[in-house]
Amino acid sequence: MTIVPITSPDLAAAEVSFFSALCADDYQYLGVPEDSLKSSWGHCSDIVKRSENHGFRNILCPSSYQVGQDTLSFVAGCAPITETINLLAAVRCGEMQPIMLARTLATLDHMLEGRLTVNIISSDFPGQKEESAYRYQRSREVVEILRQAWTQDEINYFGEIYNFENVSAEPAKPYQQNGGPLLYFGGYSPAAIDLCAQHCDVYLMWPETKSDLADRMKAVNEPAHEYGRTLDYGLRVHMIVRDTEAEAREYAQELVSKLENDTGKIIRDRALDSSSLGVSRQARNRELSDMEGFIEPQLWTGIGRARSGCGAALVGSADQILSEIEHYQKMGIRAFIFSGYPHLDECDYIGKLVLPQLKTCSLPHEYGRGPSKRPDSPLGAGKRTEWKKVNFLRRCSYQG
Repeated sequence: MTIVPITSPDLAAAEVSFFSALCADDYQYLGVPEDSLKSSWGHCSDIVKRSENHGFRNILCPSSYQVGQDTLSFVAGCAPITETINLLAAVRCGEMQPIMLARTLATLDHMLEGRLTVNIISSDFPGQKEESAYRYQRSREVVEILRQAWTQDEINYFGEIYNFENVSAEPAKPYQQNGGPLLYFGGYSPAAIDLCAQHCDVYLMWPETKSDLADRMKAVNEPAHEYGRTLDYGLRVHMIVRDTEAEAREYAQELVSKLENDTGKIIRDRALDSSSLGVSRQARNRELSDMEGFIEPQLWTGIGRARSGCGAALVGSADQILSEIEHYQKMGIRAFIFSGYPHLDECDYIGKLVLPQLKTCSLPHEYGRGPSKRPDSPLGAGKRTEWKKVNFLRRCSYQG
């Protein structure tokens, strides 16, 4: 039985995603920049293509002004170079006027033929700091306007920040029907939890002990129940998987062998969310870990020395990692976002050692978000038929 009621209790598969390092956070050795691993269209799009080739079902495209590329432009560029993988675009609420944002995301969804998912973010902007209550109110209103634009003929919204009346929603109609792209959301403050509980589809968590994750799920489920809703839950976590546990642990230590503490702090502090409650909990995990940085037998916090957000990695043999994933699934986690350093290399390790043993799915497909009728597509009918065949096989069978 899952920790709390979830939207997909009978789903025997999981949406297994990877991570494209848009935010200049790819390293051979943590804290030691290399030109070949810098955030660039070439490098990050290679990660997307490699992830699709291995059978990952989604890929997170993160957002950070100081150190990254523009997320939505990047996702648009990925449309013609991918066919099956979903793209999880991080959107910082308030960057764009909400109705224009609804149209932009709808356009991306058409370009991707229904493969867009959206990671809602509430944070400060470069050179601009605002009260948390205001930021979350703005995020709430943006999400509610997106929902109106994607599900109604007109947008009529009267909030504390945005007010619109009798605005046609026709230009903002997405490719996906029955609600538009799925909304993924994370956050640890009461305002964040309430927003997710009322409006989002997947609550994303950063790595903590399993007991802490269970408490987090219960905290989110309580307001969701009051709203008459259930959610699915996701885990964003790094990974180091090798043939043996000894090899994985050895690589973990090599990864941080050149990292100076001052350099790690600079990397952590440059993120826009570096002072958030979620980030502070990741720091707490490091404080509670053992001498080697492990807070659970397979959960290593050392990687968080140079990470502001997701600050721990699953480390072990393929069998150990698969056992951990199975445990998370039994808890009720239905989405995983993995990453590792360097990203292309760890993508290969996961693709070889882990993915072939997992039954995976696309959550938008499981939610029935496909179009009522397929618009004209540049792929052509024959290729679309093949795409649907591949998608069906991937949903119903183990990855090979």
